[in-house]
Amino acid sequence: MSNRKIRNMEEFAQATGISRPTLSKYFDNPQAVRKSTRERIEQALEIYQYRPSIFAVNMNRKHPRNIGIVVPLISDPFYTEIVRQIEMRCLEQGYWAVVLSSHGDPQLEARAIQTLMSLKIAGAIIAPLGFQSNVALIQDLQARVPLLYFDSRLEDLTPFVGSDNHQSVSIMTEYLCRTGAHPTYLGIPPVNLNAQERQDSYVATMERLGLEPIVVETDVRTWDFEEFGFSQIMRMIDQKAFPTQTILCASDRVAFGAMAAAYQRGLKVGRGPDCDLRIAGHDDHPLSKYMCPPLTTVAQDYQRMAATSFERLLAKINIDNEISNDQQYEGVTLLEAKLVMRDSA
Repeated sequence: MSNRKIRNMEEFAQATGISRPTLSKYFDNPQAVRKSTRERIEQALEIYQYRPSIFAVNMNRKHPRNIGIVVPLISDPFYTEIVRQIEMRCLEQGYWAVVLSSHGDPQLEARAIQTLMSLKIAGAIIAPLGFQSNVALIQDLQARVPLLYFDSRLEDLTPFVGSDNHQSVSIMTEYLCRTGAHPTYLGIPPVNLNAQERQDSYVATMERLGLEPIVVETDVRTWDFEEFGFSQIMRMIDQKAFPTQTILCASDRVAFGAMAAAYQRGLKVGRGPDCDLRIAGHDDHPLSKYMCPPLTTVAQDYQRMAATSFERLLAKINIDNEISNDQQYEGVTLLEAKLVMRDSA
């Protein structure tokens, strides 16, 4: 081990006598240099205990290997799992994921987009807040690098990968009507297109079944879905305002709040004859199966959403870099969900 402190790639090149381009080629792909050169570099790395900044290496490439990811709430296990799976695919393909969260705040989302524009990235995968997003700013980013939306979208022109809300809400509505009292609909706060699409599907399905749609109206815009569901159901219980004994929540997080409210008011949730309410959700949030009782829901395909998002973006990056034209860079991709029957409904 050498006592000399190596601070950057330039100093490492001088200390080893290996050219900077050769070192860059090694750090990009060790197999791209001759075996004897590779052994010299690896021996020097041990001697000088030098480890280059992979992020800096990526920033200096002609074709950068950084992928920007922006989500509304990194603390939400739904987004955490999607990001985890995208990150794993980035690593498999030699990319570095730069993950930012807007924390449900449009100003922080704008700052995250500006941060990505200040970096040298190959492309971006974004779950936008929705109606409060700075569309012009995101379009500015899209003019610079390939961009894809996942989970929610702002318009139909940008490539998008998400769930088919019309299919998912329809199968849940049909199930609840088939197995008990038809559902009252408690949507997510109107923050993005998912809110409207899911409500429209519920209404259309109820009308197709010859039943009257019952929608809990709200104009509250918040990303605190649990508190929203809790306060709405507490109000309905206290005012004895339940039109039916079945509640279809447009998000599992809303359902979590609804179930907590029912518990606090001494109401039993479940599908047994001794139960007061049936509550169902949407998403198959990672915590849904651990609720008490476990939550009936529709499962979004997390793995496929992450894989498809990354593959679509990578195809566009490769086309822009003229690396490969084998894959088609498709537009809107809607994934079907599956009904998950548990004890809450």
